Amino acid sequence: MKIVDEFKTFIMRGSVVDLAVGVIIGAAFGKIVTAVVSDLIMPPIGKLLGNLDFTNLYLPLSDKIKQAQTDFAAKNPGGHLPLVDAQKVGPVLAWGDFITVTLDFVIVAFCIFLLVKGINTLVKKQEAAPAPTNEEKLLAEIRDLLKSRQQ
Repeated sequence: MKIVDEFKTFIMRGSVVDLAVGVIIGAAFGKIVTAVVSDLIMPPIGKLLGNLDFTNLYLPLSDKIKQAQTDFAAKNPGGHLPLVDAQKVGPVLAWGDFITVTLDFVIVAFCIFLLVKGINTLVKKQEAAPAPTNEEKLLAEIRDLLKSRQQ
């Protein structure tokens, strides 16, 4: 029974609960950032770069894929074999998705940096007690003198 009590104590500690809340909020925030990058940032960038779809940018790593691309382009003039179809044919280096995920990471890391920076600023302000003014020093000396006379 002792282990159950220890586990309850461990779980109910503030730091563990805070960590759990942080992980849950972080996961939700990550999904928001992914949606912002995928749906709001990358499409305009793709539009500026000539209607590029970053989710379908890849480098074929086999001749089978190059042949599949050629066949696809013959059937669909001006078309490009989608990444999903290329992955079914053979190995590819999906660098467009990597760019999107990297941008996700940079945004999340920057937001965490700003959060930690803000918290550190608040902690420094709380830790730094203002130095006593000359008036406060004088009043402390008077208080100490009065105490010494009463003894």
